[in-house]
Amino acid sequence: MAIRTLGNTADRLEILDRLGKIEPCSQRRWGRMTAHQAMVHLADSFRVTIGEKPASQARIRVTPIPLPRDFVKWVAMDLPLPWPRGVRTRPEVDQEKGGTRPQTFAADLQELQRLVERFTRRPKDFEYQSHPVFGVMSEAEWQRWGYLHMDHHLRQFGE
Repeated sequence: MAIRTLGNTADRLEILDRLGKIEPCSQRRWGRMTAHQAMVHLADSFRVTIGEKPASQARIRVTPIPLPRDFVKWVAMDLPLPWPRGVRTRPEVDQEKGGTRPQTFAADLQELQRLVERFTRRPKDFEYQSHPVFGVMSEAEWQRWGYLHMDHHLRQFGE
């Protein structure tokens, strides 16, 4: 099974096609976000990645014992498992807290598409920031993360 990544043109086009099928009325299968909030959350997450928006570092407490970042990153990025549902996001990318407030769905969707294109454009015009949970990541890891994060929220809305 091939590793899916936004750095792969076919994978990126597949994600963007699925993204285009999301509508403001798309019903969530889990979580609290609306489809519109999810689009803006994804855009904010890319803004954090490219340094346009700051985000606080997370403490990893999924068990009573703190887990090493590299282990959590390996589980999330390399194991062929869907990401768990209901994990709280950083407040800076939570649209009900410190995240960007949704405006119009069409404009916010277009902005997310623009950010995906910028995130995957080569040569890149930004430096990757440290991920709030996984820490420092390589370009390949960031491209993998981008695919997995978008896939997670697209599945949340049936795509």
